[in-house]
Amino acid sequence: MNIQRPQTQTIQTQQTQRRPGVGDRAPDFALPNAAGEMVRLSDFRGKRDVVLYFYPKDNAAGCTAEACAFRDRYDIISEMDAEVIGVSGDSPTMHKWFAQQQRLPFLLLSDAGGVVRKRYGAPPAFGFLPGRVTYVIDKQGVIRNVYTSQLNIDRHVAQALATLRQLNAEAAEAE
Repeated sequence: MNIQRPQTQTIQTQQTQRRPGVGDRAPDFALPNAAGEMVRLSDFRGKRDVVLYFYPKDNAAGCTAEACAFRDRYDIISEMDAEVIGVSGDSPTMHKWFAQQQRLPFLLLSDAGGVVRKRYGAPPAFGFLPGRVTYVIDKQGVIRNVYTSQLNIDRHVAQALATLRQLNAEAAEAE
């Protein structure tokens, strides 16, 4: 006698979050800047391309080198009609001090608790450090490049510049 058991279906109760990639719309967010004012990614939509970079911590050696690399090329980035936004879990007060010490001309946003970092799927490095990831987002809010490397800091800036040049070339062709 064969007894058939009813098939059961497993229902997934939590939605799996995947990291947004090239071609996806960049998740919007609102985070405080160094002055405590809320900045939304969507504030730039239709106006400027955005280089959004997640980094572990203000004043750490690699993070300072990355911030200064973006600072040193900020004029070029700005001329390409783009804005740089750095995001870490540091407080607005720490961001203010760090930006003043390093003469950073761009926004630093405070992601206390790492909510936006998680939404972007920025992976931890070495299993415990907040990861270093750079996104280039076009004026329509679409991610055009993602670069992840904890140690190859100069490539973050190089990748961003190459993508911005490509976006500018595409815009020139469309005119």
